[in-house]
Amino acid sequence: MNIVALLGLVLITACEFNSVKDQHAPFGPDTVNSPSQGMATPTSKLDRKTYQIDPTKRYIYLSFDDGPWKGTMDIYALCKKLGVKGTFLMIGLNVDNRKDKKTTVQLLKESYPQFLIANHSYSHAGSHYISFYQHPETAFADFLKNQDILTPLFKIIRLPGNNAWVLKDTMRACGLVRPVCKKLYSAGFNVIGWDTEWMFDHKTAQPIQSAQKMASEINYLLDHHLCFTKNHVVLLAHDRMFQHPNELDSLNKMILILQQNPRNVFETLDHYPGIN
Repeated sequence: MNIVALLGLVLITACEFNSVKDQHAPFGPDTVNSPSQGMATPTSKLDRKTYQIDPTKRYIYLSFDDGPWKGTMDIYALCKKLGVKGTFLMIGLNVDNRKDKKTTVQLLKESYPQFLIANHSYSHAGSHYISFYQHPETAFADFLKNQDILTPLFKIIRLPGNNAWVLKDTMRACGLVRPVCKKLYSAGFNVIGWDTEWMFDHKTAQPIQSAQKMASEINYLLDHHLCFTKNHVVLLAHDRMFQHPNELDSLNKMILILQQNPRNVFETLDHYPGIN
């Protein structure tokens, strides 16, 4: 890794750690305007307004970034078989002008409420995160472009390369991404971060943690109320991690371990508390 890339990684990491100080803090004196637009109305028979969180349950949100990718449809098939829900946060550049990927997106959209697609930017910042967020107008336009391409049911975004949260009147975002977060909020978007990450080897795309370790970490966060929202844990993973049978089996094993606790429920991110 060259020194410029390493410096960028250090700055992004520092930004994420510093943002914990803002957890569940209101916008404060520099508050944004109230959202000017609501979320798109779901076409499914499921009515979000009647959805109720069960306080006796613990909610797990499987979220897969950077798709559609090799592994997207394998995850889809596995989750269908196990009867669990998942959210795919997608990059427009991976879809644009690709008929096969558009077909994947459409299938997932039609599979709601078991599966949800959401906005992970059009360009993924070109992996130049600092310069991307230093130009909030350009970054905002990038997210809008992706929204137009994916046409997801809900206005839910995950920032590439940064763990930020914007939910109703609550924000956790460091200074680098706060300007674009405010613009997104004013346009009616929710920004969803994550509580824990299933990491992967960037050369092989193989998961680093074992299925048992990942399940244990999720249960630990829930048991000790260490999530951004009590009893709700968001797992970040990536589609590319599960493109081979052995890796997909790890996802299968993790889900089966978590299903052993009858309190654990798998949900899509549109049901996360605080979503507009």
